[in-house]
Amino acid sequence: MNDGSAKDLGVSDTLRVACLGAGYFAQFHYDAWRRVERVRLVGSCDQDPSKAKATGLTAFSDLECMLKMAKPDLLDIITPPPTHFSAIELAIRKGVKTIICQKPFCTSLEEARKATKLAEEAGVIIVIHENFRFQPWYRTIRQALERQLLGDLLQVTFRLRTGDGQGPKAYLDRQPYFQEMPRLLIHETGVHWIDTFRYLIGEPEAVYADLRRLNPAIKGEDAGYFIFDYSNGVRALFDGNRLLDHAAENCRTTLGEALLEGTRGTLTLKGDGSVRLRHFGDKDETLLLAAQDWPGFGGDCVKNLISHVVDGLLDGKPLENEARSYLKVIAIEQAIYESDRKGQKIREFDCA
Repeated sequence: MNDGSAKDLGVSDTLRVACLGAGYFAQFHYDAWRRVERVRLVGSCDQDPSKAKATGLTAFSDLECMLKMAKPDLLDIITPPPTHFSAIELAIRKGVKTIICQKPFCTSLEEARKATKLAEEAGVIIVIHENFRFQPWYRTIRQALERQLLGDLLQVTFRLRTGDGQGPKAYLDRQPYFQEMPRLLIHETGVHWIDTFRYLIGEPEAVYADLRRLNPAIKGEDAGYFIFDYSNGVRALFDGNRLLDHAAENCRTTLGEALLEGTRGTLTLKGDGSVRLRHFGDKDETLLLAAQDWPGFGGDCVKNLISHVVDGLLDGKPLENEARSYLKVIAIEQAIYESDRKGQKIREFDCA
């Protein structure tokens, strides 16, 4: 875990940041970086030079050239998993001391372990850009749980209903590569709730999964369930279906709805990002977090994560989602697919 200051890390009180990737989701990264204090953007790199140039930053088509010319303190990797290991290896070799890497982290658990070990041996920090735990509604829910507002927590349910998965043109308008992914619902989307459940409740001791493909136009699964078992009797259910929607002006705000139930009350997350508490036996609800017009993506979670990393590096605050910890997410994801394949509960996750 990070416990050093900016001076310990060999950087000034302003971080020089370079970004690798300028595709669809990268727009949220660039926007967030521009709104974070104590940061200077020094370059954008993409295999399509026109996309890098469109960011308005000094544009590069070669990562090694950008690292040499821009000399960033931090590299933000916003590219697909097959590019991650080589980019991390090169950045470490060129003296970059901090890396943020988009999820899914590398192409496999084995490769992610290798990248993590390489960084640790070089004294380099890798933070995985797993941003859903930084959405304001999950921060609010975590605070409610810490304050014991629900009493003894018994059940957590999240219903993913993105409403973008029907028909032969599913995903083509925004992320067309979704159609070709052999693993979609869990690997690309459900992984967010593997991490979010861990953030809210802790480490599961077992998982059971049942996955299926409903849209014949795609290669991977687009619906299914996984259930986490916890030693204290709590159960957490992820119920995902990309063909169905939920009640929201924008289904991409929360991607669905959540219910957390305990002996003293129930928390409800609605599609507008609001969180409400109903005490056991009551009909009325108390508003804990109001719906807002949040900038950016998903309650501005990209900026929230980036700000968290900047504060960690410059102020010595603890960092969440460092690579070593995130290996457990990949191991659990692997167990989910194994459970679906075997049709049985998996109690032992591959050692992260």
